[in-house]
Amino acid sequence: MNANKTWRERAVHALIFEVLAVALTAPVLSWVMKMPMAHAGLLTLMISLVAMTWNMIFNSLFDRIERHWRLVRTMAMRMVHATAFEAGLVAIVVPLVAWWLDMSLLDALILDIGLLLFFLPYTFVFNLVYDKLRASLLRKRMFAG
Repeated sequence: MNANKTWRERAVHALIFEVLAVALTAPVLSWVMKMPMAHAGLLTLMISLVAMTWNMIFNSLFDRIERHWRLVRTMAMRMVHATAFEAGLVAIVVPLVAWWLDMSLLDALILDIGLLLFFLPYTFVFNLVYDKLRASLLRKRMFAG
């Protein structure tokens, strides 16, 4: 029941993920960093756009690797997926955060580690729920048609 995902579905997946993420993180970042909500909101929006692009690229590559090696999305594989995704995102986002907040790369990394403590479980749970809902919808379509 693992129908290939279209680029449209990947875009919807990434958009839902990021809209929820921005809604959850912008107010917290504004409060923790004692910065105006607009400044925190723009930063989270920039990070979101980078993350959406990375999400689509990473998940496409991960799906290809899964198919090629005939891997199954066990809980361990989901942990590898979430960890690899976030590691790649950290490498991309830390320089952006350092520039936007005019801080050192080390300070930006420390801030990003704080965000990672939220995003690692968020990524894991979001994708688990998404996959279960997707499988259920595919089953309903298969039996309805």
